[in-house]
Amino acid sequence: MKKILELLERNACLTPEQIAVMLGRDPDAVREQIKSFEKENVIVGYKTIVNWEKTENEPVTAMIELRVTPQRGEGFDEVAKRIYQYEEVSSVYLMSGGYDLAVMLEGKSMKEVAMFVAEKLAPMEQVISTATHFVLKKYKIDGNIVNDKLEDTREVISL
Repeated sequence: MKKILELLERNACLTPEQIAVMLGRDPDAVREQIKSFEKENVIVGYKTIVNWEKTENEPVTAMIELRVTPQRGEGFDEVAKRIYQYEEVSSVYLMSGGYDLAVMLEGKSMKEVAMFVAEKLAPMEQVISTATHFVLKKYKIDGNIVNDKLEDTREVISL
């Protein structure tokens, strides 16, 4: 059933019937497996990937590195939970290496992101330090190439 998950991860618009044809399986069995994945929280959502650079509403994306003090008995989970509840935050990851949490967020401007860090993240008691990195250009998002010129170049190179 890993194949079903891989196909849906690449294209959430695939129907159970299309997946069944691709895998040589019964559509009803595929549909039931997908429902089971959703119920068990294996599939946690479906997503459309948007190349915002081609729209008038391009948000500013930033990754904030956080060094934090884990809470006794809770580790990093409670700090992460507090952070991921903010609407601006799109992702939170526990990391190995020089910092503890990576927080991905979007704002309307660099100033808005900076104010979020200054007013909401930095004042948290558990936060030791922050480092903000702004995304300047996106080349590939969740496995999808978003820059047409680069995609054309890749095709020529592979010939």
